[in-house]
Amino acid sequence: MKAIIVNAYGGPEVLNVETTQKPTPKANEVLVKIEATSVTRASVMMRTGKPYFGRLFTGISKPKVKIPGTDLAGVVEAVGSEVSQFAVGDKVMAETDLNCGAYAEYICLSEDELIIHRPNNVSAQEATGILDGASTALAFFTDQVTIQPGDKVLINGASGSIGTAAIQFAKHFGAEVTAVCSGKNAALVLGLGADHVLDYTQNELEQNTEQFNVIFDTVGKLSYVKSKKHLTERGVFLTPVLKFSALTTMLLVTTFTKKKLKFAATGLRKQDLRMRDLKQIKEMLANGSLKTVIDKVYSLDEIQAAHKYVDAGHKRGNVIVAIQ
Repeated sequence: MKAIIVNAYGGPEVLNVETTQKPTPKANEVLVKIEATSVTRASVMMRTGKPYFGRLFTGISKPKVKIPGTDLAGVVEAVGSEVSQFAVGDKVMAETDLNCGAYAEYICLSEDELIIHRPNNVSAQEATGILDGASTALAFFTDQVTIQPGDKVLINGASGSIGTAAIQFAKHFGAEVTAVCSGKNAALVLGLGADHVLDYTQNELEQNTEQFNVIFDTVGKLSYVKSKKHLTERGVFLTPVLKFSALTTMLLVTTFTKKKLKFAATGLRKQDLRMRDLKQIKEMLANGSLKTVIDKVYSLDEIQAAHKYVDAGHKRGNVIVAIQ
């Protein structure tokens, strides 16, 4: 089978298409023919080995895993003798996290991993595209804060993978949502449910005097110190991007203040919590209350170009790699 093999940390050039052996499922595993995967923040971080503390999990000097890719959607091609939840022909979507392996034509997954049946109304590209952003956003909105109807939520980086999902979840929980993005993406975020839009290219957030119950900086571009004036008395600043400055602020400052800064490594949460969220994502996809924003679609042979595009930092929603 064709797969992307990586032997070193670095830029997109470390991603190479090679031919490798097609896996065979063990007794408790399913063999999935992958139809689509995506280029996520996690897969970029694993490729670059940055931030460096992440190498404690991914490999100190070079990646532990040879085949990258953290999310996928496809069809079950074979099942092991002990598998009871899946059958040949089932459409599925899955998260592989630190085990990776999604940048390939086939993968074997235990039926006890983060794999779930895909709704019939959702394509493979839509399914894999939403997984990373939706899982991250939902984890923050359930584990770190409790959004009440009428709460004011500001989402920075609203047109990205996490941001487009966060808008939809915040509205699902009854919030009034202000999206921060470039003016050219205003129609996109309004179409996803945002109530207001601030154009960061015009510095409109800095000029705004409104206060929010939650500020979700999905791209790690805001400073808590500068943003706390936009928080209500017990407001919470959320970030999925761990910087040293944010870590010290969280531990040494907001521990003793009413206004909080919270970071979470959502990919390291307990399996039962992640499966709970995956089931909610599936349900919302099925009933149409959660939609995937797809920016560009590349082939497996174009994986380097896909990563170069994401590295440029201007994607809208999600970048997909079509395998089959």
